[in-house]
Amino acid sequence: MPKADLLWPAGAPGAMGSEDIDKPTLTPYVVPAGRGTGTGVIVCPGGGYGALSMDKEGDQIARFLNSLGVTAFVLKYRLGPKYHHPIELGDAQRAIRTVRFKASEYRLMPDRIGIMGFSAGGHLASTAGTHFDNGDANAADPIDRVGSRPDFLILCYPVVSFTNFVHQGSRRNLIGDNPDPKLVESLSNETQVTAQTPPTFLFHTHADTGVPAENSVLFYLALRKSGVPAEIHIYERGPHGVGLAQTDYPLSSWPGRLADWLRVRGLLNSVGR
Repeated sequence: MPKADLLWPAGAPGAMGSEDIDKPTLTPYVVPAGRGTGTGVIVCPGGGYGALSMDKEGDQIARFLNSLGVTAFVLKYRLGPKYHHPIELGDAQRAIRTVRFKASEYRLMPDRIGIMGFSAGGHLASTAGTHFDNGDANAADPIDRVGSRPDFLILCYPVVSFTNFVHQGSRRNLIGDNPDPKLVESLSNETQVTAQTPPTFLFHTHADTGVPAENSVLFYLALRKSGVPAEIHIYERGPHGVGLAQTDYPLSSWPGRLADWLRVRGLLNSVGR
């Protein structure tokens, strides 16, 4: 396994302890020199904002991306109910800034940094894609001067909405039992899409009873309305949390569809890295 790096070596802002769960990390899966495409993807495993599926929605996904020539970074973000918004978003934004800041070190192009998420990790990724900034030019930490907008989104059976077809566990862990209605709306990411939202790939299953496919559909329709390039795949069968779905022949085609989308967008074109 690659070595995990602390997102904040001197201690994460808002940390409420010094245990492993209080220390967000980023684990780089770097493509060997000469085999990379210059594209990087930060991977956010799911787990309802209360746990992390680090193998099926982390390590396995990173290794698949490596097979495409894409360098991957698995994010271990802080979780509820101990941590609430905006801590999780801050961890994701820090990951984006860090990878972009270190792009040359990882042999990446700074304008080819995407974020990918599964289930609640998909909510985190879609939040990063709809709530971003250009960085703080006056920050003492040079990483904080870097913009946090991802260049593309990959959302896999994502939680998106906190007002329609809601996954209650994710919502409760992220914002508590009695959140401010304005915060609920702000984190219903289908309502936050603009023309500046990054191009997006989505996949879901019709049979998903954990997180209904309407979450992906609502986000796709919002992207379409805003003129943002997007692609969506909804498979008829398959439960929630399938990962690469390696034992399900029809559903296991979704990584190929993702590879096609990345290729169409020019993200698998070698840039001599």
